Amino acid sequence: MVVFAGQGDARRSMELLWGPRVAAPRTGPGPKPGLSVEAIVAAAIEIADTEGMAALSMRSVGERLGRTAMALYTYVPGKTELVDLMYDRTLGELPSSYPEPDWRAAALSLAGALWDLHLRHPWLLQVSPARPVLGPGEFHVQETLLAVLAATGLPLSRVRWVVAALFNIVRGSVQAAAESRQAATETGLSEEDWWHARSALLGELAPDLTARFPTVARLGEEGAFEPSDEPYLEREARLSFEAGLELLLDGVEAAIVKASGPR
Repeated sequence: MVVFAGQGDARRSMELLWGPRVAAPRTGPGPKPGLSVEAIVAAAIEIADTEGMAALSMRSVGERLGRTAMALYTYVPGKTELVDLMYDRTLGELPSSYPEPDWRAAALSLAGALWDLHLRHPWLLQVSPARPVLGPGEFHVQETLLAVLAATGLPLSRVRWVVAALFNIVRGSVQAAAESRQAATETGLSEEDWWHARSALLGELAPDLTARFPTVARLGEEGAFEPSDEPYLEREARLSFEAGLELLLDGVEAAIVKASGPR
């Protein structure tokens, strides 16, 4: 399920993203005292973290807070604006400082932090970047990525593409890891049991598999599928993330050398 952010009332969403986080107390009819935008957003994030985006609704958030859905609308106009706030607040969890000795070490730490952030909140991967939220959390992530990679000395006009590539490597790889975790819950079948059942059938139904797909077979011969305590698909996602990141940063280092000219 893909969720597009930025679909609610533009002005109200931007006011909530950039304005005060806690609503002023009410003295007249309306919600009980103590309810706030921040409390609503925190409850919504808890639901998305534990039950997934499919379980998110104004009603489910209200129930978690001991209120009716109608009580929330004074603070947040609807679910679309709520998703904007959830997404942006969660991006704000990314650390802003990476005091490593050089830009490459800082970039590795930053990428690892992004990986961890998305695994803690896998629903982030369902929010499409096609419609940016344009909130402080989103700008915080962009500023942090740019600042870390600007230390390469490359022009920002090139650094921006490195930032995009790094973010896409993280998002693509971590999505596979997150879905690997989700699959066992959604299907009721562990990854090990799933592979065991199908690999046995594959050997029976395609006995010439190695001959038909020799390059794939070489992966096994070179030890690409060694046993591990880590779930296979999650491990593959992590290794893909690490390898892709290493290749990207190697390319950046080559670009730095090229930009410096002959010595």
